Amino acid sequence: MNMQEAAERADTLLIDTINSIKPPVKWAYGISTDGGCEVSRRISVTTVISPERRGSFLGVVERQWETSGFTHRGTNKSEKTPATYFLTPDGFQIRVLFGYQGQAHFEVATPCVEKSDVEPPKQVPGGPTYDGKKAPLPSEKSDFWSAGTPASGASPSS
Repeated sequence: MNMQEAAERADTLLIDTINSIKPPVKWAYGISTDGGCEVSRRISVTTVISPERRGSFLGVVERQWETSGFTHRGTNKSEKTPATYFLTPDGFQIRVLFGYQGQAHFEVATPCVEKSDVEPPKQVPGGPTYDGKKAPLPSEKSDFWSAGTPASGASPSS
């Protein structure tokens, strides 16, 4: 596998994860980076996820990754910056963390692979395109994810 193929695999992991979130969220690609033999791809959620719903959001993502056969590597249980970290069977590291103003950020870091040129992501984002620049802070409202109350025991639906 070369760096371009690894980047495409990382993009697929990100898109599959975002598509598993119901109700859907708006998002945009973050800045991609490539080093000597690895690539990192990022997306940022532009839907407001309230503090009361962040645990539910992490739960949805963790269940998707566990169902996909990923290995849980760690959790940050901070109230301000919760995060969860997983490893795919083929060695890709994937995480979601909440950063400044509660914005959810996903990142996939590839294993070291054969050096090659790397193209930007080709997938159409779930919101505006920011052309490799940092995505704006969350501003899109969701009746479910932006609600100021904890989610009930029922699973969210689209």
